[in-house]
Amino acid sequence: MPDPISWGFDWPYYLTALAFGYLLGAIPFGLLITRLAGEGDIRQIGSGNIGTTNVLRTGKKHLAALTLVGDMLKGTVAVLIAGRYGGPDIALIAGLGAFLGHLFPLWLRFRGGKGVATYLGILFGLFWPAALCFIGVWIGMALALRYSSLSALVASLFSPALLYWMFDRVQMAEMMALLTLLLWAKHHENIRRLLTGTESRIGSKG
Repeated sequence: MPDPISWGFDWPYYLTALAFGYLLGAIPFGLLITRLAGEGDIRQIGSGNIGTTNVLRTGKKHLAALTLVGDMLKGTVAVLIAGRYGGPDIALIAGLGAFLGHLFPLWLRFRGGKGVATYLGILFGLFWPAALCFIGVWIGMALALRYSSLSALVASLFSPALLYWMFDRVQMAEMMALLTLLLWAKHHENIRRLLTGTESRIGSKG
């Protein structure tokens, strides 16, 4: 089993990686893209979220696709750059920073997205086979039950488990487990609606 992250005298590097990841993660692509496209403030539409699903409610699929790619890339780029110059521990910390930045961006009064795309982007940066597994689980659940939120929740549960037991990536599994807890917390309203049967299905206009 690999050694856990040891802060020791390296804490300035970890804090730098955390800040670097946060600044990337806090770029609100959904808000910027919709404003540049003349769609106004995405926070005034639908759920008020700045993520891909709410951007899709504008009816502009290409804007939603751009948001998805942007939110994924900020996680991937944070991990890859930090890993390139600082190693695997630094990459993990930068990934955490990117996720926190997306969920709680300072310039939007800490009201960010729910983190699914950035979570996936971080997985791609850390270990792409796990990201493909995430996509596979999401697609399977979406086809079977047609709930986007439930698909993401289930896929996020599988990711740290697969990293730990199938791929023997212990530190990655621990970090992704933390991100999964945060992702679930941000989906608390979706979970409530799933339990009450009022959650919108994929393709519905509600």
